[in-house]
Parts: sequence; structure tokens; C-alpha cells
Amino acid sequence: MLERRSLKAPITLGVVMIVLVVILAGVWIIGNVLGATGNLESSVVFWVILLTGTVLLLSVLAGVIAYLTLSVKAFRLNQRQSNFIDAVTHELKSPIASLKLYLQTMTRHSVNEQQQQDFHQFMLEDVERLDSLINHLLDAARIDRGSKVNNDELVHLDELLKQCGSAICSRYRLPEETVTVDSDQILLRSQLIHVEILFRNLVDNAVKYAGSPPEVQIRGRLTADEKVTVSIIDNGPGIPPNQRRKIFGRFIRLGNELERSTPGTGLGLYLVRNVVKSLGGSIRLQDRENGTGTEFEVTLGGVVPHATTGDVPHATTGE
Repeated sequence: MLERRSLKAPITLGVVMIVLVVILAGVWIIGNVLGATGNLESSVVFWVILLTGTVLLLSVLAGVIAYLTLSVKAFRLNQRQSNFIDAVTHELKSPIASLKLYLQTMTRHSVNEQQQQDFHQFMLEDVERLDSLINHLLDAARIDRGSKVNNDELVHLDELLKQCGSAICSRYRLPEETVTVDSDQILLRSQLIHVEILFRNLVDNAVKYAGSPPEVQIRGRLTADEKVTVSIIDNGPGIPPNQRRKIFGRFIRLGNELERSTPGTGLGLYLVRNVVKSLGGSIRLQDRENGTGTEFEVTLGGVVPHATTGDVPHATTGE
């Protein structure tokens, strides 16, 4: 689908430009013929041919500019796809190589019980890393297809935020206090899977790019107009203002893909942007108020005021 959309515009533009060039050549030939026969002396004919030729020439020039613009976009897309392939290759290769090493060690050498437990733990972490990568790709495919959830659900947002923070800390083997959650009791009527994708990716991004030691704060507040704002604040180096719009693009990661120490595919914030849009919310990016760092502020509607009806489903952030 992406290839068809990307090829349709330049092919159509190319055909239109060819037709315009043919017409322009025809007008030029007609003008020469009329000039040679002396029939171009009529001012009306002269100005009609001149105006037609000028419009066609300007159209061809506009087409050339548009074609160059599409070419630049295609080049940038190829770069992003190359970054994505590099990232996915690295994300697949590292845990698979680690799993292979541990399995070979356990097969060829005798290891004691403690070593077996350690190896099993390391292998489980590698499997979780692969599972996280696959979930990212599946989430991106689901968002691109525009898959819809049949019904909205009641979601305890404050509990979901705590679960996301705990799951991310466990994934990166960080203390629980790395991510602190300060949230009002918030009940949303929304799409559970999309809300979970949204905040799981935001918290994961904040932890990955936080400072040393990493500190991430999550604040959830109800607003007067029955909406909720959730702020995810890290203590990292921050994001330059000229890069803030780019980071929400697909396959976008700042810097050289092969020289990074942080894992990722460049899909996290792309998913965030599209999920926020599908939920009818908004997202704002700004510098942290005190010290260095970045703050992502998400605003969502669908707040259920003081409602506790029936069983409310809870998120399962199984990374």
C-alpha cells in the first residue's frame, strides 16, 4: 500500500508533464507555421498563442519543482527505511546472538544450578526484548491499517500509568523508583489497547533517553472541562527545537543508527502521534521546567466523572 501511494503521485505527475511538453511543442510549431505564412500578424492570434505558451511553460516549470520535491521526499523516506532496517537488524541480532551463546554454553559445558538460573534469567530478558520488538511492529501495522476497536472500555488511567512505569523499569532492570507516578484517580471511557500503546511508548521513550541516573515523572491531572492531561517528564539532554516535529515521523531516530547504544526502531513516537490523533486528543512537547529534560504532555477526552459501574478492565503491559 505504501509503495503504491508513493509511486502513484510521481507517475501521474510525469505523465502530465509529458502531455504538457507535447502541447507546448504543438503550440510552438503552430506559431512557427503561422509566422512563416504571414498569418500571425493578427494581434488576437499572436496574444492567444503567447498566452497559451506562457501558461504551458509555467505549468511545466511547476511540474519540475513538484517532481523535485517528491524526489527529495522519496530520498528521505529511503533514508528512514534504511535506519529502520538497521535498527530492526540490530534489535534481532543482539538477543539472538545472546540466546545462542547461553544455549551453547549450557550444551557444551557443565554449569551449576546458580549459573543455570542466571542463564535462564538472561535468556528470558532476551526473549522479552524480541517480544517487545514484535509488539512494536504489530502496533505500527495495526495503526497503519486503521484497525478500529469495536467498543470503548472503562479504563483506570492512574493504575495503567503505574503499570506502564513498573513494566518499563522491570524491562530495563531499573529500580521501581526510577519512574514516579503522581496522578488523580481518573476513569476514562476510551480504547484500552490504544491508551496502553500510547503511554507504554511514551514512558519507554522517556526512560531510554533519560539522564544518569534516569529519573522519569508521570503526572495525571483532571481539567475543568472534563479532560485529562498526562505529563511524562525525563531528565535527559532534551530535544533541539528544530528536531521536535521530525521525531514523530515513522522510522525517525536522531543520529547514526549503527552508533547508538539505546535500542529502538524509530516507531515509538510515530505510534504515539497516530494513537493520540485516533483518540481525538493532542500532544505537546516542551523543555522541562527545572533543569534539562523533555516533557511530553498528552490531553485526552472521555473522562467519566465519579463513575464506578461494573467491572473495569485493567491494562496488561506485558513487555
